[in-house]
Parts: sequence; C-alpha cells; structure tokens
Amino acid sequence: MPDQKLDDLCINTIRFLSIDAVQQANSGHPGAPMGAAPMAYVLWDRFLKHNPTDPQWPDRDRFILSAGHASALLYSLLHLTGYDLPLDELKRFRQLGSKTPGHPEYGLAPGVEVTTGPLGQGFANGVGMAIAERWLAHHFNRPGHEIIDHYVYALVSDGDLQEGVASEAASLAGTLRLGKLIYFYDDNGISIEGNTDISFTENVALRFQAYGWHTVGSIDGRDLEAVDSAIREAQAEDTRPSLIVCRTVIGYGSPNKAGTGEVHGAALGVEEVQLTREQLGWDYQEPFTLPQEALAHFRQALERGKKRQEAWQTRLEAYRSAYPAEATQLEEAWQGDPPQGWDQGLAELFSAGDRPVATRVASGRVMNVISEQVPFFAGGSADLAPSTMTILNNREHFSSEEYRGNNFHFGVREHAMGAVANGMAVHGGMIPYTATFLIFSDYMRPPIRLAAIMGLRVAFVFTHDSIGLGEDGPTHQPIEQLLALRAIPNIVVLRPADATETVQAWKAALERRAGPTVLVLGRQSLPVLDRTEYADAAGVLKGGYVLWQASDQPAVILIGTGSEVHIALDAGKLLQEQGIMA
Repeated sequence: MPDQKLDDLCINTIRFLSIDAVQQANSGHPGAPMGAAPMAYVLWDRFLKHNPTDPQWPDRDRFILSAGHASALLYSLLHLTGYDLPLDELKRFRQLGSKTPGHPEYGLAPGVEVTTGPLGQGFANGVGMAIAERWLAHHFNRPGHEIIDHYVYALVSDGDLQEGVASEAASLAGTLRLGKLIYFYDDNGISIEGNTDISFTENVALRFQAYGWHTVGSIDGRDLEAVDSAIREAQAEDTRPSLIVCRTVIGYGSPNKAGTGEVHGAALGVEEVQLTREQLGWDYQEPFTLPQEALAHFRQALERGKKRQEAWQTRLEAYRSAYPAEATQLEEAWQGDPPQGWDQGLAELFSAGDRPVATRVASGRVMNVISEQVPFFAGGSADLAPSTMTILNNREHFSSEEYRGNNFHFGVREHAMGAVANGMAVHGGMIPYTATFLIFSDYMRPPIRLAAIMGLRVAFVFTHDSIGLGEDGPTHQPIEQLLALRAIPNIVVLRPADATETVQAWKAALERRAGPTVLVLGRQSLPVLDRTEYADAAGVLKGGYVLWQASDQPAVILIGTGSEVHIALDAGKLLQEQGIMA
C-alpha cells in the first residue's frame, strides 16, 4: 500500500533539491520541477524499468525530458535513484565543466538519454526511440523470448506542443501506432509572456486523438493514484501512443510565485525559498539536505534495477542458446559497427568508361549494397525517395502492419524526420539515414545541429544540390545551404564529384561514430573519373585533396566540389593549353 507520508517526503525532496540547485546557481528554471515532481516520482518509483548501475542496459525504459529547461528535475531523480551523479554535481548546476548543464546533454550525466533544450526536439526523438524499439523487437524477439520490450516515456511542456516538429512527430507516431510511447503533458498553463491562452487555446487531447493517439485525462498531476492509474491505462493501450494530460501548478508550494511566469526561468530568491519551506512543511534549513528515509526509498531503485537486468540477462542467455545466429546479429546491432567486410563489393560498382551517372543514382546503388551487408542500416525520405534514390530494394517497408521494414516513409515532415532519426541513432541498434532535397535542409537544421552536438552517427542525404535544378525556379535552387551546413561544428559535409567519390563518402558515413555525415548529391549525370589519370577517390576521406595538376608548381589553384569539379577540370586543361599551369 502507498505510504502517503513517505511519498510526500520523497516528492518534496525532489522539489527542494531542484530549488536548491537553481538557487545556488542563481540561474535556472525551478517552476516546472516543483510542479511536475509528483508525476515524475510516480513514474520513476513505480514503473520505470532501469538500472542506475548500468545506464546503457539495452532493454531499459527510456525517459526523455523534452522540456529540457526543467533539467534540475532530471538531475535530482538521477542522483536520488543512485546514478553516478554525486550531490556535488547538483551543487555545480549550470556551472562550466559540471555534469549538470542548464539543459540536459547526452554523454555528460549518466541516465541522460538525449540532449534537449530546443523545445519539441525531445518529443520527436522519443518517436525515433519507439520506432527503434519496435524495429528491434520484430527483428529479434521469438516466441517465449521477449528480449526487446521497453517503453519510451517523456515529459513534454506547453512549449513542446506548440512547436511544429512535435506536431509532425505526433502525426507520424499516430500513423505508425507506436504503443510503447507514453508522454506526460505538463499542463501548467503558464508561458514566459503570461498565461498560455494568449497564444495556445486548442483542445490538446482532441488534437492528439486526431493524430491517432490514446489520451488520458485531464488529471490532477498532484494526485499520485490518478497518475498511477493513467500510466497503467496507457500501458494497456498497446496499439496507440498515449498522451497523459496532467494539470499542474508551476512553482507549486511557492506562496508568492506559484502559478505565475515569475517562477519559470529564475531562482526563487532566498526569502521565497524560506517561505516555500514553511508552506510545504520542509523542516530542513540547510540547502541540499536529503532526508535519509526518502533517500533510502529512492535507492531501492538500485536493487530493483539489478534484479530486473539479471532476469533479462538470464532470458538473453536462453535466447542465445535457442537462437545463436540471431543473438550474434543483435549484439552486432547494439555495438553499432557495420560487420567486418561490409564494404566488399563497393569498389567494383563503378569504373572509368561507365556511362555518366548522377551521384544520387550512384548513391542509391551504394546504399543497396550496404543494405545487403548491414541489416540494421535503415531510413527513408520526406516523400521523395524516388527522386533521392534512397529506396532499399531488398528490404520491406516499415509501417504499423510491418515493423520489420528498413524503408521508412516519413511523409512531408523534414523537421521531424531529422529528429526521429536522431532518436533512432541514440536508442541504439540502428544506423539511420534521411533524405530530401538540399534546399529543404533548412527545415532540418535544428536536428542536424543536435546530432552534431551529441556525436550521433546519422547520414543526412541531400540531393538536387545546385542551380542545375533550373526549371523548378529559385525556391528549389540551393545557394547558401552548403555554407550553412559546413558552419555546424562536428559535422562532415561531403559533396562527391562522381560515382567513385560517392562510394567513399558512404564509407565515411558508416565508419564515422563521432558525429553525423551529410552527403550532398547531384541530379545531373556526371562522368566517372578515370582514377588511373586522376588521384584515388579515397582522397575524399581527407576532406579535400589534389585531384589533378598540370605542374608541381601551379600558377593558379582551382577549387571545386560536386558537379563543379568537372567544370574546374575542364578549365584547368584549357589553361594548360594556354601555358598557364593549374
């Protein structure tokens, strides 16, 4: 039976750990953690399947704080449940070099599943994670051997649901009937500029029902049993994603600031912190005090997680005995590296003397060879697969009827496509790619940037890369997009000059684990360069290389990428005829 007194103590422990972290930094967002603490507590205490001592356990549930500004809530939960996040790190909240930055960053604090902060991105990342869960489950689970079976939870805010990327991703999730996806909507009715009704008045539940979601509530986010019941109802609905609408009070417990925008993005202040202690009956005057009874209760997550993972490990060993080949493939997928020898056959795809071929066409041929060797290579296009040449001919199509497919139909949802691919990558078990025209990379810039920040292996394919797309007019002719993409730190942008360089570009994309790769491809046919006359195409892996030179002491250097390389070569040879060495 629930112990109301202990539950209240634990919830207030979350609240005051968050309050104290923000107050110490004199910077941050205390309001959302104070309001959302009860529902977060119910989820983490009663439902979330995780092992704090092994944050990378493959079959753990995922929890995404899409409302990344509420990071103090997540850091408090991670510390309290026993993750390797010492209390000193919460005392260094938002400080340079800490593991507790203002918005959660993947790879810093254990238990942070994805970098969030730009609103809506975490929402869409979760859809990608749920896709990966279904894909892996349908590829590897066997009767009596449920090796992949976990939920993706997220806490989303009013701001998340106002973002276009969340709408795109919600529509896709409903279409795909992702029943392992359960989101909590922190409906506190407050934005920075005032009440949300100044800009956000639709019925959110009805909107999500129209997307094909199951909705629960609106419920009182402070009613623990209502939250418990809502989660159970959502788990029972296994053919639709679920949105639990929770009414909360931002800054709950603050006598003068609760329910106002004042508590959204600023520390409470010393006096208001003291008044909040009195209001909530918090008798501990020293900041960062953790009542032992509450801490002992939270730390039960360690033993629960250990037992659940041990039980899963036992099932995995039984699976390995019954299905050794599948178990090996599953391990390879989790490790994430293409199988040894995966690139065999690529070198023979193209040679001098072949008919001219567009790099988008060459890319399609390369991708199909990769697909034969790398079963967990999967992705799709924003309704442009026939034009971007990104269909995997030997693979099925992913849908609500067939979760085994490697071909994804993202629809005309470029922004969500990028963020969903990030979720697939960060979940593990898949190497995702996306595809659209280069001009529409502008719609994808936020998830591309986040993929670079997180160091995710995602291949972003962009075709129709130049003004050669003449008849469609200036709206479809990319001019500034290459510069914009190259300006993003930790991203590799490759624009191959011919089919042989396209092979090398794909090799780079699959072998690079430190971040995303952008492949920029053309529509027009280009000659296949004779590599006995010109430098080896592997020079692509250096970023830039000398393809041809008339002299060791050139008078002029011509630089080009993609389809312009052939123009530069022709120009160089014309200059040579005129006695100017290039």
